[in-house]
Amino acid sequence: MMELRSAAQRGIANLGWLHSQHSFSFGSYYDPQHQGFSDLLVINEDRVQPGRGFDPHGHRDMEIFSYVLDGALEHKDSMGTGSVIQPGDVQMMSAGSGVRHSEYNASRQAPVHFLQIWIVPDRKGVAPRYQQRHFSAEEKRGRLRAIITPDGADGSLSVYQDARVYAGLFDGAEQQRFVLPENRFAYVHVARGTLHINGQRLVAGDAVKLRQVREVEFSQGEQAEVLLFDLRPNETPRY
Repeated sequence: MMELRSAAQRGIANLGWLHSQHSFSFGSYYDPQHQGFSDLLVINEDRVQPGRGFDPHGHRDMEIFSYVLDGALEHKDSMGTGSVIQPGDVQMMSAGSGVRHSEYNASRQAPVHFLQIWIVPDRKGVAPRYQQRHFSAEEKRGRLRAIITPDGADGSLSVYQDARVYAGLFDGAEQQRFVLPENRFAYVHVARGTLHINGQRLVAGDAVKLRQVREVEFSQGEQAEVLLFDLRPNETPRY
């Protein structure tokens, strides 16, 4: 079964310096039908104005990763990590027993546009950790490239959960048929452009929930960037 979650249905938070669209319930936005999917709890599409951002705040027992689409995001945390995340970079922070961090637009002139994504971990109280890696456009062009896996396979970042995340770029005749393992859920989020998923056209911000589907076909992309989440078959994140 394939269930569409359209971009227009998402929750919105507009604070002036921040424009955020929530695929799942978050903050003041609550939708009982969309409180995460399997162990995927949050997908926020954030646009932050120049020089603004999120002041230091705490997290615990959550796998949090940022995927920058345009601009640059500056990260600092209580582990002593400081970095600037740019398009192609994937940043993963395992909050574990507790961590504080801040996120600011690194530019004084241009906005930053990124996805912040939370995955519920399979264990609590681990030592916090930070990972970051650049995945080139060539690695994702016309195919899905694993960017997050449980064991860090093939140069991906590690996550404390039975979950895998893939990123791909599709344009024109580029296409791929992705085969999921048996008895898995999948969530596909179109980050930009347009793309056909199993024959259905999706635009930027659209997503589909997939249950009891083994093959996912990506085709007819128009400057499309997409994320696929391979997840355990449970309906609601256990958090």
